[in-house]
Amino acid sequence: MIEFLSLKDVNAAYASELKAACARVIDSGWYIQGKELEAFESDFAKACGVQFCLGVANGLDALTLTLRAWKLLGRLTEGDEVIVPANTYIASVLAITENGLTPVLVEPDETLNISPALIESSIGPKTKAIIPVHLYGRLADMPSIMSIAKKHNLLVLEDSAQAHGASIDAKVAGSWGDAAGFSFYPGKNLGALGDAGAITTNDPELATVLKALRNYGSHEKYKNIYQGVNSRLDEIQAAMLSVKLKYLSTDIQSRRKIARAYSDGIRNAAIRLPIQENVSPLDFEGHVWHLYVVRCQHRDALQKHLAASGIQTLIHYPIPPHKQLAYKNWNSQSFPLTERIHDEVLSLPIGPTMTLEDASAVIDACNSFNGLG
Repeated sequence: MIEFLSLKDVNAAYASELKAACARVIDSGWYIQGKELEAFESDFAKACGVQFCLGVANGLDALTLTLRAWKLLGRLTEGDEVIVPANTYIASVLAITENGLTPVLVEPDETLNISPALIESSIGPKTKAIIPVHLYGRLADMPSIMSIAKKHNLLVLEDSAQAHGASIDAKVAGSWGDAAGFSFYPGKNLGALGDAGAITTNDPELATVLKALRNYGSHEKYKNIYQGVNSRLDEIQAAMLSVKLKYLSTDIQSRRKIARAYSDGIRNAAIRLPIQENVSPLDFEGHVWHLYVVRCQHRDALQKHLAASGIQTLIHYPIPPHKQLAYKNWNSQSFPLTERIHDEVLSLPIGPTMTLEDASAVIDACNSFNGLG
């Protein structure tokens, strides 16, 4: 069986360092907001090329708290519109509605990231922000998006949950927008051993508000400036992430080898590959391949065929946000490309410990698919 991603194998590669880091925290007697968090925040800020990193409990909180902080700072107000991809994971949308803001769903282009042209045509008098999602490990067209944002005086919050280390022209995820939210869910390219997240920014005023918001609205113990929340990245997870951050670049290179093998080896007209140089000038060398997502009109048959060959695949994602019961008032809306994508996408196994032999088996199974199952 070729697993989609073996977290056991991924973490086994760093087991001795992870155990030592955990023991260090245990022995310290300090488990919340200590030196491990400070060290990770400093190192991750440096890796992203920004001034500030604030660890939080998870990626959803990273997005939600940033939007809330902008409201507290007077940069957003109730009912303001936030442009977001229609084909994203629901967390991107939840952060908007949780803050009493209005999502404006926008279709992707053929890269599967949000279309800059459709962003511009969707801007109205109440539009105040854009949340570009760097889907599958590839940056959205940030040069174009930042140009649009500057032209229309819009805030940009990068959803970088799948894009640790991704870049365009050496400028990495988390450094393009006014702020960025990261998830360190265990399956991410930089994954904790539990839930964890972070916000990056170059804005000192925003960083100051966020530091309080994540800690019950308090800068100083028992003094609460805001009605905050408890969303703190704990010392053990910070220590785990500090270990794994050292190996992120190496792990990305391992993912790229598998992605290149797939792209060179899969030759089946029924399977559409993610690399399409003709539709985007963006630098594929900056893609970090969190997921290797193919498209197939007979996706379910392909998944069944691969399973019969001992290959585990996943679907990211089967149901778009506007078709979820949570947003039932949107269910009648139509986003044809998004809906087609969600019906066709299939994620092949990929990870830093996957071998080229495993990749070859996946390639052979894909090439033997007859297109109908």
